[in-house]
Amino acid sequence: MSNYHKSYTNPPSNPTQGLKRPRNETGNKVTVVLGAQWGDEGKGKVVDLLATESDLVCRCQGGNNAGHTVVVEGKEYDFHLLPSGIINPKSICVIGNGVVIHLPGLFEEAENNEKKGLKGWEKRLIVSDRAHLVFDFHQVVDGIQETQRQATEGKIIGTTKKGIGPTYASKASRTGLRVCDLLGDFKEFSTKFKNLVKQYQSMYSSLTVDTESQLKKLKEYGERLRPMVRDGVYYMYEALHGPPKKILVEGANAALLDIDFGTYPFVTSSNCTVGGACTGLGIPPLNIGEVYGVSKAYTTRVGIGAFPTEQLNVTGELLQTRGHEVGVTTGRKRRCGWLDLVILRYAHMINGFTAIALTKLDILDVLDEIKVGVAYKINGKRIPHFPADMELLHKVEVEYETFPGWKSDTSAARKWNNLPQKAQNYIRFVENHIGVPIKWVGVGKSRECMIQMF
Repeated sequence: MSNYHKSYTNPPSNPTQGLKRPRNETGNKVTVVLGAQWGDEGKGKVVDLLATESDLVCRCQGGNNAGHTVVVEGKEYDFHLLPSGIINPKSICVIGNGVVIHLPGLFEEAENNEKKGLKGWEKRLIVSDRAHLVFDFHQVVDGIQETQRQATEGKIIGTTKKGIGPTYASKASRTGLRVCDLLGDFKEFSTKFKNLVKQYQSMYSSLTVDTESQLKKLKEYGERLRPMVRDGVYYMYEALHGPPKKILVEGANAALLDIDFGTYPFVTSSNCTVGGACTGLGIPPLNIGEVYGVSKAYTTRVGIGAFPTEQLNVTGELLQTRGHEVGVTTGRKRRCGWLDLVILRYAHMINGFTAIALTKLDILDVLDEIKVGVAYKINGKRIPHFPADMELLHKVEVEYETFPGWKSDTSAARKWNNLPQKAQNYIRFVENHIGVPIKWVGVGKSRECMIQMF
C-alpha cells in the first residue's frame, strides 16, 4: 500500500507520485459537551458560552426529546432539536446523521424562537442527509407503548412521547426513512412510508394514520428542508480538514440515560456518551479534543428508575422549588437529591472528561449542611462499581460525606475569590474525588453567572 492517503480537499495533480503526507495532519479538534448525570444539568448554558466563539455547533444524537433553555439579554430561548448555537449569528449549526428529526417539530421550534428574536436560522442550519425521520405515527406509537407497559408491568419508562424510541427502533430494524429518502424519488418514498405505516398498524390495531394527508405535508416540509441538506460526512470532513475552525458538539440527554451505559431500561434510545459524537456526525476519535462534562451541584432525575441519593423529604422539596426543577420538554417535576460522585466517576470512566462544569451551586446557598454521596454499599460492604442491574441499584445504601453549608448568597459571585470558603471547599472536594478539574461554576441563569476557573 502506498503512503499516499486520498485527500478530498487537495488531491495531487499526479496521484502516481505517492507523496507521503505529514503524520501530524489530524485536522481541527472538536469540543464535546456532555451531560454527566440524568440530564437537565445545564448543558445548554455551557454550550451557549462556548458557542459565542464557535464556527460550527453540532447535534449528534437524540431528537426533540432534549430540552435546552438559554437566556440571552433577558430573553429565554427553548431548544429541542436545533443546536443552541443557532442564537449566535456567526455560527453554522449542524444536525448530524445520528439525530432523529421530527420535521413539524423542527419548523415549529424555529418559528417559536423567531417570535423571540431568532433571525436567519435557515441560512445557518445544515442537516445531514443520513438523519432518520420521526413521523407523527412514531409519536402515537410511543404513547401506545407506554400505555401497554403500564398495563402489563405496572410501570412506564417515562418517555417524552416524542417518538424517539420507535424511530430508533425503525432505524435498527432497517425500515426507517431518512432525509435522503424524502428528498429523492417521492413516489418511492411514499411506497416505503405506506409500508412502514402498515407494519406499525399490524402491531398496534388502534393506530390510525391519514397517509395521504401526511405525505402531502411531508412533501412540503421536504422542499423547505432541501436547501439546508448536505452530505454530512463530506461536510464534517471539510470542516475538520479545512482552515482552523472552532467546532462544538452539543450532547443531548446524559451519561445515565445512555442506551448502553445508563440505568437501563429507564434510559433514552441513543448513545449520549462521547462515542455518539463520532458515530452521530461521522468524525474520527482522533479529532475529539476537549470533553466537558456538565453536572449540577446536586442531582435530579425525571421519570422513574433508581436514584440512590434521592431525598424524599424537605431537602428534596427545597432543591425542587429553589432550583425550579421542572422538565423543559415535558413540564414534569424533577426528583431531587444530593450530589452523587459514584455516578460522576462512572460517567468520567466512559467519557474521559477533560474538565467539568458544576452548575446551580447557588441553589445550595440556604442549606445548613450539604451531603455528597461518595460510595455505594450493599449489606454494609462497599461495592467497587456502578451496578448494571437495576434491582441491585435500588438496594444500595449511600455513604455520604457531610459539609457545613455556607449560608450566604453566591448568585452575585463572578470570580472564584467571590465564593465563600465553605463553597470553595465543597467544589475542591468534588474535583479531587472525581479526579477532573472543574472549569466552570454556575451560580445563576444568565451567561454572566458562569464563573470560569481557568
